[in-house]
Amino acid sequence: MNKYLQAAIEEAKKGLAEGGIPIGSVLIIDGRIVGRGHNRRVQKGSTILHAEMDCLENAGRLKAGDYRKAILYSTLSPCDMCSGAILLYGIPKVVIGENRTFRGPENYVRSRGVEIEVVDDVECRKLIESFISNNPVLWNEDIGD
Repeated sequence: MNKYLQAAIEEAKKGLAEGGIPIGSVLIIDGRIVGRGHNRRVQKGSTILHAEMDCLENAGRLKAGDYRKAILYSTLSPCDMCSGAILLYGIPKVVIGENRTFRGPENYVRSRGVEIEVVDDVECRKLIESFISNNPVLWNEDIGD
């Protein structure tokens, strides 16, 4: 398995261990993890701390040129909000662990020039499927249903 996707999975597991939603993300620049995060909406009582947003926040302020050579890894297909951040900062590539349980606006993001790679990783899928099965109300809140 790709070490960066594995790092995102580790973040997802941290979120689950904290009582949150098991989605993780890492930001890679020049082969180095510069940001990592996990969904912390429950833990922080936040409306916006999805894994990708937490990851970008934890990366800190970066130059525009840094974002343009970055790769964002996420265990789950980014939602509209997180996809908007990807577009806003010009991140050129997103690697998605799985998109069967939830699919964000991948086609739109592709149409804006972002390369999307879906790995369809079994561990990513099992983490979120188990969570959804055990926490349907919280899951629906997280995706805005």
